[in-house]
Amino acid sequence: MNLLVTGGCGFIGSHVLEHVIEQPELVRVVNLDCLTYAGRLENAAGVAHNPKYRFERVDLRDKPAVLRVVREHAITHVMHLAAESHVDRSIEGPGDFIQTNIVGTFNLLEACRAAWLQTPDSRSQTRFLHVSTDEVFGSLGPTGHFTETSPYAPNSPYSASKAASDHLVRAYHHTYGLDTVITNCSNNYGPRQYPEKLIPVVIGKVAARQPIPVYGDGLNVRDWLYVTDHAQALWQALTRGRSGETYCIGGHNEWANLRIVELICDLVDELAPQLGGNSRQLITFVKDRPGHDRRYAIDAAKIQRELGWRPAHTFESGIHETVRWYLDQPRS
Repeated sequence: MNLLVTGGCGFIGSHVLEHVIEQPELVRVVNLDCLTYAGRLENAAGVAHNPKYRFERVDLRDKPAVLRVVREHAITHVMHLAAESHVDRSIEGPGDFIQTNIVGTFNLLEACRAAWLQTPDSRSQTRFLHVSTDEVFGSLGPTGHFTETSPYAPNSPYSASKAASDHLVRAYHHTYGLDTVITNCSNNYGPRQYPEKLIPVVIGKVAARQPIPVYGDGLNVRDWLYVTDHAQALWQALTRGRSGETYCIGGHNEWANLRIVELICDLVDELAPQLGGNSRQLITFVKDRPGHDRRYAIDAAKIQRELGWRPAHTFESGIHETVRWYLDQPRS
């Protein structure tokens, strides 16, 4: 297997690299990343000196460069994680999300189609895994779960761009015969997440003794998935998933935002008492985000049943590891 991981210098991608590099069937892993604000070379430091590893600084929007990488490294498998992913940024400036998430995915699909579909043999020896989000399904009420058959109803420019890329991948499977698998995951958390998402933002605010902004009433609910659990699930989907199938990946950890903020406050008070304690007093409610989906929840029964994957972390164990990691990082 010559594997291309897009976005390997990002949060999830760097954990994926660390997981796949140990797999015996892997001959080479190529990390394609254009190093945007959320992509950092140091995130991939754990694999950088492995003889299987290669790095290509390439933007997915550069179609000829993407094709060169696929051909030059004789790529046989793709794990496509690279994406603009922050909802707030998509509201402020949707253009980058359209270009990277939709056009970039199109360019990668075209490169794989050109490189892989020349002979019948190549069709059976290649695979394109597209990593997506549960946000494409829109918002749930107080009950129910997203499944692989849930209708698409994206409510933000970010989720709309991911929905469009999902549909492109599905179309390339049915139209051209590309071997594809799509995964839709719940909210990830863990070490190395860029400090714009809820959990690292809250930890950083508490450590700096600054007000912690909480949107609306704080009762929006998300299902949380520890990042190393996600990496393991993606490997299972790549190597064992059925061609043309979609798999939902969730952590079975539904938490309201306010409960998470309170738990982080209490953990920081426990792990870093020198900061002064009583961190819950820093919680500050702010105006809600436009189009803020109320609840997401994943039913991961299919991937558990077909591929034998289950998350190893509860939210309580994962968040403890996560808070400890961020507190151990040097702060300027």
